Amino acid sequence: MLINSLLIISAYLLGSVSGALLVCKIMGLSDPRTQGSGNPGATNVLRHGGKKAAIITLCLDVLKGVIAVGVAKWLTTEAGILAAVTLAVFLGHLYPIFFQFRGGKGVATAFGALLVLARPVGLAALATWLMIALLFRYSSLSAIVTAILIPAYLFWLTGVQEYILMSFIMSALLIWRHRSNIRQLWTGQEDKIG
Repeated sequence: MLINSLLIISAYLLGSVSGALLVCKIMGLSDPRTQGSGNPGATNVLRHGGKKAAIITLCLDVLKGVIAVGVAKWLTTEAGILAAVTLAVFLGHLYPIFFQFRGGKGVATAFGALLVLARPVGLAALATWLMIALLFRYSSLSAIVTAILIPAYLFWLTGVQEYILMSFIMSALLIWRHRSNIRQLWTGQEDKIG
């Protein structure tokens, strides 16, 4: 019981570490929360800090999900705990305790967590994101479509109820965090990739 609680709390704290803020500080770039969309994520870092900073940010954000769920899977096989850890690291990224609860949108961290939780689901999510990005060249649209499909992927590829329930919460939050992007897509004002 104690180990399970520690896994969930540790996952949230790890998720609360902002890759974007760390990278921008180390590389002498301005705080991404004060630039562009104000989102401390790889896409906003790309627009204002360049490819190198964005790639490092992306890798750090994915790595948070990988580490949190990887450690949890090493210590337990209980589906409910693994689902809770996945959600906790994601929530940490969205609402980081270390940065006044102003976090990113969680796409990369969710991907890293799902890749370890259920590899086929993570790969299906990545393929979906890439396909939509190549077809329409909108990062936000790719994230939204992928978020909508994640519960279906978990249902088809795992059938684990705890994972499916967790994914509905995660997907709803991903879509909510993209609400400004949805408005911009609707009005034709969203920036395209590249």
